[in-house]
Amino acid sequence: MKLFRSLTAGLVLCGMLAGCGAQPSAPSSGSASSPQAEPVELTVFAAASMTETLTEIAELYKTEAPDVSLVYNFDSSGTLQTQIEEGAVCDLFLSAGQKQMDALETDFLLEGTRCDLLQNKVVLIAPKGAENAPASFEEAANAERIALGGADVPVGQYSEEIFRHLGLWDSMNAAGKITFGSNVKEVLAQVEAASVDCGVVYQTDAAASDGVTVCAEAPEDSYSPAVYPAAVLAGSEHPEEAKAFLAFLKTDACKQIFEDAGFTVK
Repeated sequence: MKLFRSLTAGLVLCGMLAGCGAQPSAPSSGSASSPQAEPVELTVFAAASMTETLTEIAELYKTEAPDVSLVYNFDSSGTLQTQIEEGAVCDLFLSAGQKQMDALETDFLLEGTRCDLLQNKVVLIAPKGAENAPASFEEAANAERIALGGADVPVGQYSEEIFRHLGLWDSMNAAGKITFGSNVKEVLAQVEAASVDCGVVYQTDAAASDGVTVCAEAPEDSYSPAVYPAAVLAGSEHPEEAKAFLAFLKTDACKQIFEDAGFTVK
């Protein structure tokens, strides 16, 4: 009888152990089967004067949204506007002027996403160490060669406003002393290379260069405020991701980067 009881108990115990071993283990939270976000390539068209700041911000965004790859297209806002109108793939547009964004308002922008992001200042620069550099915009009219942005470039439009305000534009233009750049970085490069006597760029571009000296700041009442609007494109294939990146540009971390570069955050 004792032997029978022992055998019976042993069989019951083995059955319990077998039953426990058959229980499926719960998947861990770090299981390879956990769903992951689909990678997204976000195309951002931005004014050339934002090159340094947005490049730095892209590194920050890798931590914020590791599944989003930012693809930048930097150029004159006028050139970017034309590319958008011609059907270029673009999710988010950051312009250096209201005029370019206004032109896209009706047919190309996602309603409710447009906002004013930054403001910049316009300055007169000369090659670093140059002798007889102009001390003012009035003196710049006497230079033999001056580099300005073209008519479709926001900084060029601001430059024309300034010299018209001073009553100097017509004589400068007639004298053929202006060399026009396709964007602000091209204007900056001409001054850095000392191929011109001076040029007009944004304060942020001058601050990012070791090859130029700021000669003067344009009077605030001499040109329209250099405000940078931003908007998601209506044709974006990733509107939510574009809106999320635009929101990120308004965070304290990004504001600090913009302010360190010389922008005023709106």
